[in-house]
Amino acid sequence: MAKRLLVAYGLWALGGPLGLHHIYLGRDSHALLWMLTLGGFGAGWLWDFWHLPGWVAAANGAEAAGDRGGTVPALSPLRLAGQVTVGMYFGLVAVLGLPWVPALLAQPLAVGLGVQLVSSVGDQTAEAPSILAAAFLASLLFQGRVLAVLPTSLAASIAAQRHRRYKPRGIPQPRLAARLYHLGLACLAFAAPLACRGLCGAMGVLGTLLALPRAATELLLLPLRTGRLLAEVLGFAGASPARDGGTGFEPSSWSERQQRAYEVLGLPAGASAEDIHRSHRELVKVWHPDHNRHRAEEAERRFIELQEAYEELAGPRR
Repeated sequence: MAKRLLVAYGLWALGGPLGLHHIYLGRDSHALLWMLTLGGFGAGWLWDFWHLPGWVAAANGAEAAGDRGGTVPALSPLRLAGQVTVGMYFGLVAVLGLPWVPALLAQPLAVGLGVQLVSSVGDQTAEAPSILAAAFLASLLFQGRVLAVLPTSLAASIAAQRHRRYKPRGIPQPRLAARLYHLGLACLAFAAPLACRGLCGAMGVLGTLLALPRAATELLLLPLRTGRLLAEVLGFAGASPARDGGTGFEPSSWSERQQRAYEVLGLPAGASAEDIHRSHRELVKVWHPDHNRHRAEEAERRFIELQEAYEELAGPRR
């Protein structure tokens, strides 16, 4: 079916950065490049405006054009610059989106694929094995560092220019559904690592934001808790049940309080003063909050109970 110039311009205006006009004209490599770079970083989309008439004419007369007889395409500085730029772009995306993959594997592979994609735009292509070999060799020389994307991309682009050739004529194109399926898979393979990386980063930021109120509360209460603990250790804090209603040490009658105190210290009723001092001293060492940071709340509760029980039994005797 003949391609219409008006339709091509309409698709260029509506979805040019996504390469819709290139899909319409059967230029799938160009369309994929525009999808992954948003229209050649914006500048390529504007550049397409002047080339649409020639591309429409080539799409309508492609089958009538003769074979080039194995001639080599002319060297294009613009294509070379695009290969270096896109190769560096793909290499940086691989470093950001695939941090768990060794740099010596992910970086040259991504750079080589970017250079190969630019090499396949239009009626030209290049030998992918030569491009990948040059990229891996250059990356190995620079030990896969992040700054190696520039020499790696430059080496792969030079290899692509040395092995450039025209695409063969007369090869039938797949149906539109199959073409869109392949383009979708390529975009998914490019965007999935970046999306996963971005999601992990967003979850980390969200967790930090949720933890900020609790950390601020703990920081504000730290002087109060430190003062109370110091007062209890020095013996200035009383054993008033109203002060800490969550310790569980608040029986109503005097005899019940003493019975509870003996149970807290692990002693039978009527134990001697020496036993009370000894049990209190040993249990305080066991349940001191400084020695139980992994269970601070329980240790603080038990420590307060021990102090109150000791005051209850040893206070009257003193």
